[in-house]
Amino acid sequence: MRLADVCTIHTGYTARGRLEPTTAGGVLAIQLRDISSDGLVDPERLTRVQLEDLADRYFVRAGDVVFRSRGERNTASALDERLREPALAVLPLMVLRPNRNVVTPEYLAWAINQHPAQRHFDVAARGTNIRMIPRSSLDDLELDVPDIETQRRIVAVDALAERERELSQLAAETRRKMMSLILVERASRMRTRTRKGKTPQ
Repeated sequence: MRLADVCTIHTGYTARGRLEPTTAGGVLAIQLRDISSDGLVDPERLTRVQLEDLADRYFVRAGDVVFRSRGERNTASALDERLREPALAVLPLMVLRPNRNVVTPEYLAWAINQHPAQRHFDVAARGTNIRMIPRSSLDDLELDVPDIETQRRIVAVDALAERERELSQLAAETRRKMMSLILVERASRMRTRTRKGKTPQ
């Protein structure tokens, strides 16, 4: 299926100049910098900005997906229930609203982040200094969309695999630190023995 057939696609809000944060009122804003390297958005870290007369199409809610259309990483992130109020998506973020009868937000983001979709973006990318993905490339992206239950299983298995990878990295780092401590202690003991073994002149 084409991406345009399973979700509606909108560009994010075009900010004319720097968005100044406000401490009271305003609206939450999701910018490119608010998406972590592993594709997560923490609503607690979002900035509030004072803007008015904004079209609803620029706002994202839990269940929507945001896509990074500019930069080296052109990936998608599904927004979960932690986002308790609408947030303004700012370009170069694109807003994807999945047809929930056809595709889940989590599966949609997962599919966009896989190699076939990323190769599609590699071919379509524009720009020399800054990589940009045109809207037409999103519309024409072909995705395999199984039934909803299969989608949920795929996402669950992927989450387990990612958790296993994180635990493996943590275990490897822990072993490295333990070995380093053992070697430092051994070196210290050897130095102490060497000093004790010296005969006075």
